[in-house]
Amino acid sequence: MSREDQDSAEARPRRVLMLVENLPVPFDRRVWQEAGTLRDAGYQVSVICPVGPGCEGRYQLLDGIHIYRYRLPAEAASAFGYLREYSVALACTFALSWRIWWERGFDVIHACNPPDLLFLIGGFFKLFGSKFVFDHHDLSPELFEAKYDRRGFLYRMLLRLERWTFRLADVSIATNESYRRIAIERGGMPPGRVFVVRSGPSLERMRIVAPEERWKQGRRFLVGYVGVMGRQEGLDDLLRAVQYIVQQLGRTDIQFALVGGGTSLSELKALAAQLEVAEYVTFTGRVPDETMLAVLNTSDVCVNPDKPTPMNDLSTMNKIMEYMALGKPIVQFDLREGRYSAQEASLYAACGDLPDFARKITQLLDDPALRAEMGESGRRRVLSQLQWKHQIPTLLGAYAALWPKPISVPEYRGQPWLR
Repeated sequence: MSREDQDSAEARPRRVLMLVENLPVPFDRRVWQEAGTLRDAGYQVSVICPVGPGCEGRYQLLDGIHIYRYRLPAEAASAFGYLREYSVALACTFALSWRIWWERGFDVIHACNPPDLLFLIGGFFKLFGSKFVFDHHDLSPELFEAKYDRRGFLYRMLLRLERWTFRLADVSIATNESYRRIAIERGGMPPGRVFVVRSGPSLERMRIVAPEERWKQGRRFLVGYVGVMGRQEGLDDLLRAVQYIVQQLGRTDIQFALVGGGTSLSELKALAAQLEVAEYVTFTGRVPDETMLAVLNTSDVCVNPDKPTPMNDLSTMNKIMEYMALGKPIVQFDLREGRYSAQEASLYAACGDLPDFARKITQLLDDPALRAEMGESGRRRVLSQLQWKHQIPTLLGAYAALWPKPISVPEYRGQPWLR
């Protein structure tokens, strides 16, 4: 590169290409917050992701961010289905990466797992001088074990893919300290190259609004849940806890509202009918934010029924911090990262003890003073430590570490972040 070309490259804004397969953007809130933060810091941002409900356009320029989408096969529910889904996603992402490379170029590939195959694209473009950032969203080996209750060859292969991803990454972004430790100990990343950027809720999105009593279906209380309707989410156990509350504790004054879509939605509806609790459970499916906010703001208690697995023990669940942002008390199993996030905002049931989980729900519902105290504690923790604005300096610091010398990037909303 000539001196003139080098000076020109240093003068223009850095360009980032974000790769995400798990959810469409802007529906993937973490990715959208990261993209907006980088844009506000002076980077030019493009995103490749799948299409989805409300995100059907193949190309969209939204708030200054270029979004390219591709269509996936039907949502996978088996190991073979995931292999097919990920193969299609990899091929489409690679083709769109080439298109963006020629249309506007990029200096950084920011890859969000799953799948742990995107390092193949990051590694290819490193040959042309791009940097590679690995945004570690899920523990793929542990996720496989949670879904299929086994290890074996595919589990070992996922460990290898994870290790290769870390070895290729210039910088790794972890969602919590447990993930950071895995990046260092299992992935061999230098500690100085691993940055913890939590999936803090945006208070612009998670707004406190007036409750809508219709969600209670005429009952006294509402218990809310938001998240993916998948096997590893523990929703089958939640329905069995509902059965215990109704049939063993005799509580018919509680309605449960479950917000979200996923491969297990039909199966869960059938299970609710089989357990004879369907009238106490409202399944909304995937809905707009306005509906989600109405349900959660109406809820007296919110729940996180994630099963006690190695995956869930080490993972930070966005739903917990979203509940806290709305000032809602929580019931969940006693998992490491769940306890770290919620602290005094949650009651913790003994792991795997469904009657204890059920009794914790009714205990909170019957104690309005405790609910108020826990809700206020969670809201304060989000405001002071966990909301997205507190994650911005670390994300921008991770990007600053990509280049050997500090580069001149505009101040973030008037606040200098790079000295």
